[in-house]
Order: sequence, then C-alpha cells, then structure tokens
Amino acid sequence: MGGNILALALITGIGIFSGHSGPGSVAYDAATGTYTVTGGDQPQYVWARVTGDVALEATVERASGASLMIRQSLDADAPYVDGAPTTLEWRETPGDAAHEIQSNAPAPTRWRIEKRGDYVSMYINSLPAGGAAKVHLTGEFYVGLAAHAQSVRFTHVILGTPATAKRKTLISTLETIDVASKVRRVAYVVVQPERIEAPNWFPDSTRTLYFNSKGHFFRLRDGALKPVDLGLLHNINNDHGVTRDGRTWAFSADFIYVGSDGRMRQVTENAPSYFHGWSPDGRTLVFCGLRAKNFDIYRISVNGGPETRLTTNPGKDDGPEFSPDGTYIYYNSDQSGSMQIWRMKPDGSDKEQITNDDADNWFPHISPDGKMMAFLSYARGVGDHPENKDVRLRLMDLDKRAISELAKLFGGQGTINVNSWSPDSQSLAFVSYQIVPDQTHR
Repeated sequence: MGGNILALALITGIGIFSGHSGPGSVAYDAATGTYTVTGGDQPQYVWARVTGDVALEATVERASGASLMIRQSLDADAPYVDGAPTTLEWRETPGDAAHEIQSNAPAPTRWRIEKRGDYVSMYINSLPAGGAAKVHLTGEFYVGLAAHAQSVRFTHVILGTPATAKRKTLISTLETIDVASKVRRVAYVVVQPERIEAPNWFPDSTRTLYFNSKGHFFRLRDGALKPVDLGLLHNINNDHGVTRDGRTWAFSADFIYVGSDGRMRQVTENAPSYFHGWSPDGRTLVFCGLRAKNFDIYRISVNGGPETRLTTNPGKDDGPEFSPDGTYIYYNSDQSGSMQIWRMKPDGSDKEQITNDDADNWFPHISPDGKMMAFLSYARGVGDHPENKDVRLRLMDLDKRAISELAKLFGGQGTINVNSWSPDSQSLAFVSYQIVPDQTHR
C-alpha cells in the first residue's frame, strides 16, 4: 500500500530520514526499525526533503501526540498537513487558520498519508479515512514523523510514492461541516465505482442523513446504513427532498414522484423534470424542466395538474428552492452571461441577481433559519455542473450579502444538488470524492 520506496540521497543515521528539528530528541534503532521521537513545548520533527507525490505510513505505539506530517517548510506558520490518529489537519497558506477533517474510524495502530497533486488524504488501518485536504506545495517540501509534547514510538515506517494502477476507483465521503468552526466530520465512506450523492438532512434530527446511490435511496443514522423502500421506484437521480414536517418525500426519475412508506405517485406529466424544492406548506413543488430544448424553472401543485413556467431565459435556469418563509425562490441562472445565483417571487416576478463574481455558482440552499445561503462554486467556464472537479462550498450572509468560503474539495455533481442543511442551521452535509488507483487491479 505504501508504493515504491524512495531512494533518498541524504541518509544521516536517522533511518530513511535526513534530519530532525524542534525541542526534544530522536532515537533510531536500526535493528528493529524503530523511531522514538520525543517532543517538547513545540513538535519534534523527523524529516526528509522530497518533491512531487509522496506517501508515508507507520505503525505507532502510544498514538496520542503522534502525527505524520507534510510541510512546505519548518517555519511555525508554514503550509502543512498533519495526519494524526483520527484527524487530518492542514493550513493552506502561511499564517492562515488551520482546518481539520475528523474521521469516524476507531483510533488506529497504523496509518498513512498520501499526497497526490494538491490533495492529501489519510488511510487508517489500510482503509480510507475519508475527505482530503487541498494544499498547494511548491518545489521541495518536508515529509516525516512528528511528536507533540511526549515520547512516541514509530515502527515499520515506509516512505515512498503513492501506489499506481491503470484502473481507478472512486472514494465517496459523506461529510458534515460546522459553519462556525469549519470543522469537517466524516459520516460515511464508501469505495466503489458508483458514487453516493446529494445528502438530505432529516428535519427532526441532527443524527439522520439520506442520500442516493445506484438509483436507490439510503438512510444513515448513527453510522448505521439502511435502504429506503420506494416501492417500484428504483431509478432515482440526485434530486430529492422532504417536506418541512418530514412526512412526504419527492424524487426525480425522469418524472417527479411524491409519497412515503414505499407508496409513490407521479406528479409531473412532462419529462425530464428535476425536483429541487418544497414550498413551506408542502403544497407546491419547484423544479427544473427541459421543455422545447430549454431548461427553465417551473412550479406545480403536489396534487399534480398543469405546471407553471417561472423563467424564460434562453440559457439555463436550475436548482430552484423556496426560502423558509416562502417569500422567494432562489435558483441559479446563466441569464447574465455566467452561472450566478438569482431569486424571484413565487410567481416568477421581481427577478434579482444575488451573486456576481468570477465563479460559476450553482445550487443555492437556504438555511432553515433563513439567514444563510450555501452554494457550490466552480471555476468560471467549466460548463454545466460536471462531476470530478475542484469546487468550493461557499456561504452568503443574506442580510449583509457577504460571502465566505467553507471548504475546498474535489466534487461537483453529487456534492450538494439538494438542500443539505441541518435542522438547527449550524451544519451542512455534502459529498466529496477521490479518484485513486484500484489496489485490486495493479
């Protein structure tokens, strides 16, 4: 799993590493391949200087206070990534605040960090911990072992390059992020060709999430996964959501269907129709429909009947969602020349552009308290909303119209296609992805 051993030129008696720094000490037992690293009031680092992609793994005794590290330099404020027992921590730019992803895996005895391009991920006991840190490192950088404020023993240390294989596999990670602290937490990780997509947070609980995969629907509660019975509906896509009272779901499978407990009924008569939002009273749905080769926003009664067209932009309008008070429908549109966030009254009047920047912005989701809007940002000109792209999760304070960044990740299609706010408006759920070599086909 560790890839190819690096041929390091600088060997100074610290095993495969070429130096160390910081208060404390380092001892290397060549007979057992054991590094005993003791930190002080600052970390003690044992390091090698490398370039390009790298992988480092080790078995650790007394794992508390231990980490595997990658740093641009040994300066205290340098960009870095630390893989600690169940946490991946990083800083993107000098002096920037630190970010972290907390794994849901048990404390490991062995773990690995891998740098592939600008993304660093962690594996715990040979399994992906979920999520990845995006940090741009240039030229030579440092990789090695670290001990914080105590003595740590590292054994079976392998420093190499990430494994390669022609065949690739997909890692999907369902994560949540606290909007105040920006701490990311792993809820579920799956390694498979088919991706998991589009989490919904159930409105009566901060413990229950739903998502789609392979045309089916799943519930995740306290780490336990259970398929949801949708009756004869077995080909849903990533456009789905539940009413505010949690009683009725809407799903898209060419047409839009609503129901509960496995009993589904068709609402729209025209296809394709892609559900995106419920009115606060649960009586009206808003959706994106392809009609006469054009994508526009429509609304329809939950009981079916005629659909009402709300936009006439000759380009693309998508992702409609009611504000919690029902005053507006937010959506994304390329009406101004690039994909930006807009809003309008429920009858389609008073259209107003909300974002106007150098990104292509998709899928506005309003927090249950009506104060914030989360959305997904691509690089300008990426086209539509493709999968497997560098994207950003961003947040707008709707009173101040101020935008902040929540997270950078590899994602896009499937990340936040539908509203994924927690009921208390404190957290957001999303899916990030990694494409890595398939270790079973090397």
